[in-house]
Amino acid sequence: MLRTAIVHKSAVRSLATFASPESVLPKKYGGRYTVTLIPGDGAGQEITDSVKTIFKAQNVPIDWEVIDVSGVEESGKCGVAEAVESLKRNKVGLKGIIYTPTGSTGKSLNVALRKELDIYASLVLIKNIPGVKSRLDGIDFALVRENTEGEYSGLEHQSYPGVVESLKIMTRFKSERIAKFAFDFAKKNNRKLVTAIHKANIMKLGDGLFRQTVKDVGQDYSGIEVNDLIVDNASMQAVAKPQQFDVLVTPNLYGSILSNIGAALIGGPGLVPGANFGREYAVFEPGCRHVGLDLQGKNTANPTAMILSSAMLLRHLGLNEDADKIANATYEVIADGKIRTKDIGGSSSTTEFTDAIVAKLN
Repeated sequence: MLRTAIVHKSAVRSLATFASPESVLPKKYGGRYTVTLIPGDGAGQEITDSVKTIFKAQNVPIDWEVIDVSGVEESGKCGVAEAVESLKRNKVGLKGIIYTPTGSTGKSLNVALRKELDIYASLVLIKNIPGVKSRLDGIDFALVRENTEGEYSGLEHQSYPGVVESLKIMTRFKSERIAKFAFDFAKKNNRKLVTAIHKANIMKLGDGLFRQTVKDVGQDYSGIEVNDLIVDNASMQAVAKPQQFDVLVTPNLYGSILSNIGAALIGGPGLVPGANFGREYAVFEPGCRHVGLDLQGKNTANPTAMILSSAMLLRHLGLNEDADKIANATYEVIADGKIRTKDIGGSSSTTEFTDAIVAKLN
């Protein structure tokens, strides 16, 4: 179901959030929701603490079930199984990014979590924020990314020493499912163009299937135009003229690349909110998925992406008034320019930025 937009006074089109029509909202006990909180690695603890502080100050009716999951081997924290069980109970979660090692061992716990719960649709919102200087203005597009297959299938093997085969899995079912999500989002948020991103000129079967499926689904949505772009051209266009984009729908890897380009366009990963939806579960997390291991414990991380993601979570739960207040207070602090973190040209700490938002709320 559609949860109406995160409101910002000067926005032409607001930051919307979307849940699948099949989503099952969590039960509310005593007027309160229990939400799974996975701080993650790196700066995750500090930026989720920021959300907890703001929610407490605003008396948001949320109780947290904190599950510490880490991809850092020495952490001693629990694995994905506990997080999965918590999300099965609570149906909704707020999540920092879990570190994925780049060595030959250790699979992504982020991917494992999404696959285990079939949280198939990633939604990332790329939009200029007033008060944050960027090279280009008028940027406002949504990136819808398939979360569970493609290059992230995790099926690799060494067929001969020095020869590795990696399987990219593309299915009509999952391509159709993500395409419908993208068009439903466009329809309910007054967006008029859905662009399929692919590499069908080379990967004619796999990406060709994705491209054609998106175009086929688009025939059922009158009033919404559908086109397609090859991923390398799309990357160039995103840097040169991102204003042309409205909704991009992508397989897994291309969405990861374009979300990072989008973050750079508007001021960095600390500003980009995101969410992940399945039939039964929804998990909200910063859209750019940067861990920030180098920021851990320094109290310098920008919590904006996590705060705006938490506002999307509130809209998913129907707590629109709380979402409005928290999002608007965040935008106002940034627009004022007095308190801002290092990544957007300031010198304020995470705590100082959070306290400024609380002061706005009060």
